Amino acid sequence: MREIWLDNLYATSTGDGPAVILLHGGLATHAACQPYVDALASRFTLITPDLRGSGRSHDAGPLSWDRLADDVVALARRLGLARFAVGGVSMGSGVAVRVALKYPAAVSALIAIHPAFAGADVGLTPAQAAAMQAMDAAGSRAPAEGVGVLLPLFDAMPPAIRERARAIIADYDPASVAATTRFMLEGGQPFERGTDLDAIDAPALVVPGIDPTHPAEFAEIYRRNIRRCTIGSIDQLAEFLAS
Repeated sequence: MREIWLDNLYATSTGDGPAVILLHGGLATHAACQPYVDALASRFTLITPDLRGSGRSHDAGPLSWDRLADDVVALARRLGLARFAVGGVSMGSGVAVRVALKYPAAVSALIAIHPAFAGADVGLTPAQAAAMQAMDAAGSRAPAEGVGVLLPLFDAMPPAIRERARAIIADYDPASVAATTRFMLEGGQPFERGTDLDAIDAPALVVPGIDPTHPAEFAEIYRRNIRRCTIGSIDQLAEFLAS
């Protein structure tokens, strides 16, 4: 694994082959992408940043979709990549979509795993709004009380996932946590309406969500509006990227 610093932004790179930038979800780090890295690194170069305001990429905000997308492209340029595949999980899929919309010439393929955003005309579902409120209620306390205030958020997770999440937050910066949860609570969307996705010309693979905060029906909005969109599964990632 190679470590990369771009000013105060951190990323890792591993593998060899065509470049794929994979983006983690909210309140996570590049480590959350490790299962995908393990599956793909024999055929591709996997670049996994800590998004601004997450992990080692400290930033007290404010955050925006454009700022996060700009970071991805700045990282790609630092690495000499004119074109690359970009994908993400949950919030990371929103950043990937914003990259594809803002920098279409740079994106060779798009992957949206468990998308949590369906456009400003849809907004947050009640379940999503409740989850964002709970995260920000904890995150807003982090600067004064430390990142340990996040631990109760993981109580309902399966034990193995809970312990992995606890290990991940050990490197968090309290001010960055507050900025990230505030950004998610604001409920901004990476695009205005589903029809905006028609501007994406790159082939896309969308893996539907599996819980109330990642509604499966959001995938249909992507399928209906992205011209070369496939609804599939995580097992199809390598095949899709190689095509």
